[in-house]
Amino acid sequence: MMGLGQFGLPAFGLSLLFSILLCVHVVRNGRDMFWLWIILLFQPIGGIVYVAAIMLPEMLKGPTARKLGQATRETLDPARTYREAKAAHDLAATVQNQMRLAAAAAELGRHDEAEALYREALSGVHAEDPALLLGRARALIELDRPAEALDLLLQLEAQGAEGQTPPAVLARARALEALGRAEEADRAYAWAAPRLPGMEGSARHAAFLARHGRVQEAREALADIDKRLANASPHYRKEGRAWRDFAAQAVGQA
Repeated sequence: MMGLGQFGLPAFGLSLLFSILLCVHVVRNGRDMFWLWIILLFQPIGGIVYVAAIMLPEMLKGPTARKLGQATRETLDPARTYREAKAAHDLAATVQNQMRLAAAAAELGRHDEAEALYREALSGVHAEDPALLLGRARALIELDRPAEALDLLLQLEAQGAEGQTPPAVLARARALEALGRAEEADRAYAWAAPRLPGMEGSARHAAFLARHGRVQEAREALADIDKRLANASPHYRKEGRAWRDFAAQAVGQA
């Protein structure tokens, strides 16, 4: 029987050749240069990740492949969306680009920057834009300025249907809770949670229940999240797991 050492050199040579070919692909196709480091420093795993994130979606072109590639890229380079949004904003500071950059900043936890961008965009013909009002209100909540956030959300509510969407009502629930208006917040959480497609609404409602001493209800809400998470598609499971952990920590079952 041949020892493992006899396979070492050929295996290394194949891995190196594989990595070099992928590096050529990176350069020829104008991909971000950080891929070169990933491919070369983490052979052969880095190359396999590149194939899954970049090459397979290009070859297959299907929605599942695109989602897989996007998820992998976001995991390896979470600031990429922000950089792309900032480049677009620097090129043309349109309201659309301001919104895009603000959303990307918020995703990275840069809520001061997001709030400033939304505030700047809320002017002229866009002074009552629903997406801008909601975006700025969310940023203000994260900055612990719930009274200002609620003022914006009430402006949004006055517009009718635009202010009654589940995301808007969830934001209103958070602002009301932060201002000590628990009964109103509870009604808003209870309405928004089952109407939101992801786990955020349910997780925030469970955490609210736990914070207000309604432990049994909070545990039941957490159990429902676990049930939904078990049936979720792989694409949504990572985000769902993060919200499940958020709720579990508040309930004391982390």
